[in-house]
Parts: sequence; C-alpha cells; structure tokens
Amino acid sequence: MGGGTSSYREIEETDCILLWGSNARETHPIFFHHLLAGLKRGAKLYAIDPRRTASAQWADLWAGLDVGTDIALSNTMAREIIHAGLVNREFIEHATSGFDTYAAMVEPWTLERGEAETRVPAAVIREMAHAYATAKRAIICWTLGITEHHTAVHNVMALINLSLLTGHVGRWGSGLNPLRGQNNVQGGGDMGALPDRLPGFQHVENEAVRAKFDRFYGVAVPPKKGWHLSAMFDAMERGDLRALYVIGENPLQSEADQHRATRLLESLDLLVVQDIFLTETAQRADIVFPAAAGAFESEGTVTNSERRVQRVRKTLNPPGEAREDLAIICDLAGRMGHPWAADAEAIWNEVRQLSPAHAGMSYARLEQLSGLQWPCYDEQHPGEVFLHGRLWERPVRGPRAPFSLVKHALPLDHLDDQFPLRLTTGRRLAEYNTGVQTGSYASPTRRGETIDVSPEDAARMGLVEGQSVRVTSRRGAVVAPVHIDPSLRPGLTFMTFHFPDDVATNLLTSDATDPLVGTAEFKATAIRIETGDGTPASRH
Repeated sequence: MGGGTSSYREIEETDCILLWGSNARETHPIFFHHLLAGLKRGAKLYAIDPRRTASAQWADLWAGLDVGTDIALSNTMAREIIHAGLVNREFIEHATSGFDTYAAMVEPWTLERGEAETRVPAAVIREMAHAYATAKRAIICWTLGITEHHTAVHNVMALINLSLLTGHVGRWGSGLNPLRGQNNVQGGGDMGALPDRLPGFQHVENEAVRAKFDRFYGVAVPPKKGWHLSAMFDAMERGDLRALYVIGENPLQSEADQHRATRLLESLDLLVVQDIFLTETAQRADIVFPAAAGAFESEGTVTNSERRVQRVRKTLNPPGEAREDLAIICDLAGRMGHPWAADAEAIWNEVRQLSPAHAGMSYARLEQLSGLQWPCYDEQHPGEVFLHGRLWERPVRGPRAPFSLVKHALPLDHLDDQFPLRLTTGRRLAEYNTGVQTGSYASPTRRGETIDVSPEDAARMGLVEGQSVRVTSRRGAVVAPVHIDPSLRPGLTFMTFHFPDDVATNLLTSDATDPLVGTAEFKATAIRIETGDGTPASRH
C-alpha cells in the first residue's frame, strides 16, 4: 500500500532526519513546521539535494550531490554502515530477506568511489551514514527530487534499503515518508486512481479482489491493468487512444516535452476537460465541464501525506454554471444508462465496504476525531499511526521485507559540448503547478519565470541579473531572464513550470520515463544558454 509509514507527530520526536530530494520549506510548508519542531527538540537534519535550498539552510549538514546520483550515494552510505558494523543485525535476520546479496552489490561503493560519482565529500557521506545508523529513531523523507527520474522506483528502493539495513521502520519515530505535492495526491491513489489498483491499493489483477467488486456492483471489472499518464501519451502516438477525459489536470503544460504533448492532444478525436478554470488544455477541448473547487464548494474527503483522511465541507455555492465533480460524473453516468446518486457520504460508505483499510472511517468518526489514518479496520480501530510494526513481531506475520538490488544509472539526457549545463526543475513557495490557480492574481512576491544560474557560471558567461537569454535543450528552446542564485553550484541551473504562458519550461524537459511507473525525468535536462549575441555557454 503506497503511503508514508509515519505520522507528522513522529517527525517532531525523531532523532535524525534525512530530507532527500525535497525542498520542504517551500514545497511542503505545513509539514516543514512539524520538522522544525523536531529540530527544536534536538533532531539532526541532513539535507540531500543538488541545490542548497531554503530547507538546506536549516540543516546540520547539506550534501550537495550531482543530479541523478541518489542511488550511488545510498549504496555508498550502505557500504559504510555495513563496514562500520552499524547494521541492525537482529532486525535484518528476523524481518528481512536478501541481505547477503545486497551487501555484495554495494561492496564496490567505497567512500572514495561515492565521492567521485556524487561529488559529495567522503567525510560528509561517512558522517551522514553514521548519524543515520546510530540514531535511536530516524526518518527519511523525499519528494520529486527522488521520483522525477528514469530510475524513480529504484531511487525509492535505495532509500528503503537504508531503512531495512538499520531497522528504521515499523517503530515510532522511524520510517519512510514520501511527501505528497498536493493536498489529495495520497487520496487519489487510495481511491484507485492508479492503472493497476482498485480502492485501498487492491490489485486489479487479483481474481479474489475483482470478484468482490464484481459482486458488489453487478458488473465485471476489467482483469488487466490500464495505462498511466505517460503510457496514455504513448498510446496516442500509436493511435490506440482516441479520446481523453481530463479532470483537474493541465497536461498540455505539465507534461514533459510540451511540443509532443500539444501535438498528441490535438490529434485526439475527443478531448473532454473538467476544471475550475479554462486551462490551456481546456482551450483545446471539444467539451468543457465547469467544475466546483474541491475545497469550500464540494463535499467529500481528502487524504494527506500521513495517510490521514479528513472531511471536506461545502461552505460556498460554486459560481455560474460550475457544479461539483461528483454531480457532473453521476449526471454523465445517468445519460449513459446508469443512474448514480450524487451523494458524497453514500459513495464514501461504498469505499468503506470495499476497502478494508477504510472500513472503520465513518463520517461521524472523521468529524469527531478530526480525521483518521488508514488502515482503520473497524469502528473501534483508532487508525494506524505508523505502518509495518509487524516487522518487529516474532515470528513476522506475512512476508519478510526484501532488500532490493538497485544499480546507479546516469540521467538519460546526457551532457556534452553542445548541451553542457544541467537543468533541474521544481516549485517555489508562492506559486502552484502550472499557475492555473495562482497566476490570476497580483502578488508582491511574484517575479515570474527565470533561468537560475550559479554566480560562478554567471561570471564565466558574462551574465547579469535580469538579462534575457535563450535556453535550449534537445527538444526546444525558450527565452527567459537570468536570476543569479547562490544556492546553485557551477554547471547546475534551475527553473519551475509555474509560468508556462510566459516561459514554457516543459518545452525543454525530456519525456524519458521510468519504465516501471512512467514518471518523466523532469529533474535532469541537458541545456545550453546563449546570450543575446548567440554566444553559447561553456561548461569550462
């Protein structure tokens, strides 16, 4: 079941935090307040990120690794923990499998090799490894800096390996936490908005699971998994996908390689968009359903990064012809011969009957307790604060936790003399995604899109603050003003995708994807910068 193992409260009471590929200070500010409470109580923070972000400024130590070398760093830390005798041998022997093979795999990753590959000093790697392994309680948190790579799944597995090596999972204050980028990303996955899962992360290819849903609804659930978003665009390219129904998403501007995304969306026979604004995607749609805002104008639930399900209450009527998402979907079903009642609580009770993890979460309990964390198996169950406590039972119930053999692989969009600079992308505190919700109002903090470069690169290239330059990748080019950012090291640049109407960053990014889950490699694009006279930047 895909969810963070720990609660927010635990981050306040842990001893060591590895914040890996996450600028939580700007992108998850509510969570970061909990993290700061942990620092005030004495926790050590290690920020692992190519940029010295606002989060890293609060850290005891910043490990500025090269983009795409996360597995190399994890494997080096693992080898150091093993050689220093800091593994949790008792936990490994009774709760895990595959340790010996894993130890052999990381054996070549000496501190010296790790430094050469990641550019993190050997002494820094050693300090982090020892601090994490010797802490009584320790938590690893990560976000898109880990997952927006062609090795996304393997990056996550590398972090899981570290937790198994040290026993930092399944106990209060120790765990693994992917921080979700929006308020209900977790809830979407929980409810089955994944190509291979039904609500409660039940696998669609499991016959017993499908039989339960077949009986409940009186129809046969398709036995094969569907397409994730990247696979949908591949299917459009082949001509196998001819119609698309988009709800609350702006793929024309959020997808990597925007030229390709535009071409494929415009090739569809039918494009339907349901949204609260007329997005760039909606402007190209055949049909637009104006929707109510998820907060304040709709009834329902959301689930946050600590797996807490919370009630959403309607306090305002949606404007104009806008309607709640649920009303639109149920009305559409009625036109297709299936009269569904648009009642949020009734549908939530369907979820409770079909997903064991949500069975104990009645609306009354969610109201009374200000939310509950799944799994919550019945109406006497308090909800699980942390997951995988079974790994500490003797004997372990269910399967052991396996070590994963994951190998370092460089970004697919390689650097060379023509494209000598690395562009990584991310978010800023005051903005949100493709700017649909935050771009329509005046803000004193808004400075628009920039190409952020290090002071060293700016000096070498003769760039000044605000200067307009041309940024080119193997897929496209944009013009953007320069911002000189001391958080960047030489050779690394940064952009967001918050201002696509002004600077369409995703014209640059690669649509190379992780073959396991289809996540695009937004974090590792090769670019060059040209000044007004067409002079290309040099890497040297």
